[in-house]
Amino acid sequence: MRKTDGIPLSKRVMDILLTLPVAVVLLPVMGVVGLLVLLVEGRPVFFSQERPGYRGKIFRMIKFRTMRIAVGADGKPLPDSQRLSGLGRFLRATSLDELPELWHVLKGEMSLVGPRPLLVQYLERYTPEQARRHEVLPGITGWAQVNGRNAIGWEEKFALDVWYVDHWSLGLDIKILWMTAWKVIKREGVSQAGQATAEEFMGTKK
Repeated sequence: MRKTDGIPLSKRVMDILLTLPVAVVLLPVMGVVGLLVLLVEGRPVFFSQERPGYRGKIFRMIKFRTMRIAVGADGKPLPDSQRLSGLGRFLRATSLDELPELWHVLKGEMSLVGPRPLLVQYLERYTPEQARRHEVLPGITGWAQVNGRNAIGWEEKFALDVWYVDHWSLGLDIKILWMTAWKVIKREGVSQAGQATAEEFMGTKK
């Protein structure tokens, strides 16, 4: 199978062929979402943060902002549960906050399907096996997302990510995209039990 910089060419071609028309069709939706965020939450409309991508290369990922800008007396951001707005919950439940990531797919920094790009500080907390999740492009959706999303623990998520790395195929990507559409409709696994989103990964206990 031909590859470009280690990435299967067929996967890259599928990403572009699917993303271009979808991005064009969803431009009005993104415009409406951006306007809602601006009117309800104010500026900035987008949330950006550095995330590790393919082979751990850092890129700046952009999403629609779902958290209020609120800090405590110590100047630190309040817990997610206190900053996540009603609009933010809706955007996360419907995955509309992820739409700007289509730009990263077109740029080749992400794929439609792959392990989710997580926080940079997690890089040093992975076991060597867990770190293998960076052997493929990160994705907007992935095998872990359609098998529990935030409702499952970190170790299980990473095991599913590595399984995807070892079993990747175009057929599997298409299956995950179909499963993602169903999960979004059902709004399953949006948050971890007892958490507004998911608790921070502090490393695997030995």
